[in-house]
Amino acid sequence: MKLLIASRNPHKLAEIRAIFNLPGMEIVGAHEIGGLPEVLEDGRTFQANAVKKAVSLAMLTKLWTLADDSGLEVDALNGEPGVYSARFAGEPANHTANNVKLLSLLEQQENRAARFICVVALSSPGGRAQIVEGICPGRIIRETCGEQGFGYDPIFVPDRHEQTFAQMDAALKNQISHRARALKLALQTWGELLGQASADWPARRPKLRDTREA
Repeated sequence: MKLLIASRNPHKLAEIRAIFNLPGMEIVGAHEIGGLPEVLEDGRTFQANAVKKAVSLAMLTKLWTLADDSGLEVDALNGEPGVYSARFAGEPANHTANNVKLLSLLEQQENRAARFICVVALSSPGGRAQIVEGICPGRIIRETCGEQGFGYDPIFVPDRHEQTFAQMDAALKNQISHRARALKLALQTWGELLGQASADWPARRPKLRDTREA
């Protein structure tokens, strides 16, 4: 059985492959299947974007498909940048410009609470989808710190830690990050389903359970 990941990001694919290590399953990225379009992420929520990507590519390829959408929510900014995290400072997407804008907006703010959120969606080939969510709460510091990671990692310190994501060893970050938490929950929630699909493919295609269906 093939499980399609609606991503072309090699780091994300490596993380998913490490967690979804199920017998008989072949995990493929969107770039490994020719002709797949980029799905426009125009939803107003992480859930909407993740489901749209998963369902669109699942119905197009007739493969079980996993997709995610993630971003940063800041309390003092009423949840911004949210779904606009990647292009907070405008087009084209620029991590440095996003960090500069965010720090500028928070310059006079004492409330630095924030959280990274990742929503993972799984769609059957017929377009039925479920979602799970991973959250990593933390705070925004006042200047960038660290050279690892990407995006807002240099200015985000997760709760119960003193280092930013950009200072952390990758192994530690991948244990506590929003994406790692979402993927581990996805495996707990759907592991049996995917394992069954892998064992029975293509003789029988199990249906998604109705719990937490998007």
